Amino acid sequence: MTDQNKIKYLQEQIHRLSEIGVALSTEKNTDRLFEMILDEATRITKADGRTLYTVDEKGNLRFEILSNDTMNQKMGGTSGVEIPYYPVKLYLSNGEPNNSNVSAYVALTGETVNIQDAYETKKGFDFTGTKAFDQKNNYRSKSFLTVPLKNHENEIIGAMQLINARDEQGNVISFDKIMQEQVESLSSQGAVALTNKRLVEELKTLFEAFIKLIATAIDKKSEYTGGHCERVPVITMMLADALENTKDGKFKDFTMTPEERYELYIAAWLHDCGKVATPPHIVDKSTKLETIFDRIELVKTRMEILKRDAEIAFLKRQLNGNVPGNFDQMYYDQIKEIDENMQFLESCNIGGEFMLPEKQERVKNIAKQQIYLGGEKQPFLSREEVKNLNIPKGTLLAKEREIINDHIVITIEMLEQLPYPKQLKNVPEFAGGHHEKLDGTGYPKGLKGNEMSTQAKIMAIADIYEALTAADRPYKDGKKLSQAMRIMGYMKNDYHIDEELFEIFVKSGVYKKYAAKYIADTQIDKVDEDAVLD
Repeated sequence: MTDQNKIKYLQEQIHRLSEIGVALSTEKNTDRLFEMILDEATRITKADGRTLYTVDEKGNLRFEILSNDTMNQKMGGTSGVEIPYYPVKLYLSNGEPNNSNVSAYVALTGETVNIQDAYETKKGFDFTGTKAFDQKNNYRSKSFLTVPLKNHENEIIGAMQLINARDEQGNVISFDKIMQEQVESLSSQGAVALTNKRLVEELKTLFEAFIKLIATAIDKKSEYTGGHCERVPVITMMLADALENTKDGKFKDFTMTPEERYELYIAAWLHDCGKVATPPHIVDKSTKLETIFDRIELVKTRMEILKRDAEIAFLKRQLNGNVPGNFDQMYYDQIKEIDENMQFLESCNIGGEFMLPEKQERVKNIAKQQIYLGGEKQPFLSREEVKNLNIPKGTLLAKEREIINDHIVITIEMLEQLPYPKQLKNVPEFAGGHHEKLDGTGYPKGLKGNEMSTQAKIMAIADIYEALTAADRPYKDGKKLSQAMRIMGYMKNDYHIDEELFEIFVKSGVYKKYAAKYIADTQIDKVDEDAVLD
């Protein structure tokens, strides 16, 4: 080769190495990254055999890819064929370095090893296993080039071993100096690319761990909402999958890239992160009179005082001989009324879906009764107690409901402060829109259907379904499947949730798939899907 041709060749190789460097840096699949490194090494050397190792968590060399052209062998990587070999130990059982193994030596020292003929080498390496393999498979392992993979901190993260370089005619040759330098340059690029990918993956894992930590903290904050933040992402991704598989309707062209799916997944986990600021006594308000404790116990004490006062009055009349003929019955009727009123107030305190006006009026009438406390005459129930006991739905007052609802505002504020990479920029919008309704009556922004993203609409359905079926809410048991779906059918008819999206939720069987795994058997009953979708 003339000097001019050699210069041209080297220029081409440098250009190619630059190109492969760019390609390696953009490759997201680890197995494919490994294969790209070996493919390029093969192009440079025309090596017949190739092995790529990485240092595992125990500090040994794990086989990632092993291939041989002559033997038509390819294992590991994207091949789907498992490599049946144990990792190469870097240290022997006595603690001594395993310097007799070429790949182990390279990983331990960081030095490249170039062997012209394994059968004749004087470098002290043990090729007994190689020779036995050759004899068994009618093969001849000759030239070896083993180079370390070093990260940006000069740490060994693996090794690459090439066997039997070949010339243009296919004859086995030694790995020359130029080949070695090019492969070393390639290994350096590959190691950096691999390290960068691992760093990204580790940061991603850490990010997800923090997100799940926040969600767990929110769920643990209240015994009544435990698991909500974990279950909503499950339903969300189930429905997203069903949506991508639909073949007709307005969502027939809906698709998400892996990055967009991940964005939705993260948003689902963070959809209630604002609840970290919600006072626990409101989140945990399982009865209408509950604050730090359930004030129904104070009401019970007052009822006992009324009964005591009635008994004292009865006994005094008996002592004075001033007892009408029907006084006994009047006394027993009075005690009965007190007991019935107490039972009634206890039932009102539990909360529920709806409190009738006549029950609210009865609470007010009971409140008007007079009782002596601390030597003073006062109404049996305070204004605050009447207000709480007459909550028409659930256990929360309007101002407490506002505080609960405010969690979504806080969620948006928290999420908008985070410095997202571009592939997660929509997380605040997705997470912050799950309480919006198509008719514009939702919160916090009062968005209408055309102003909401499909992802936010998905999360709205997921959140509602989980809330209806959850068996850990403070004022209600988890609804049966038929009840939950009927309510969601009403919400669909009232333009609170997307009609076509809800239809996919039903017809694809997402609600049943989730129920089978997360809802108690006692809640699962037959659902009239036609009636629900009507």
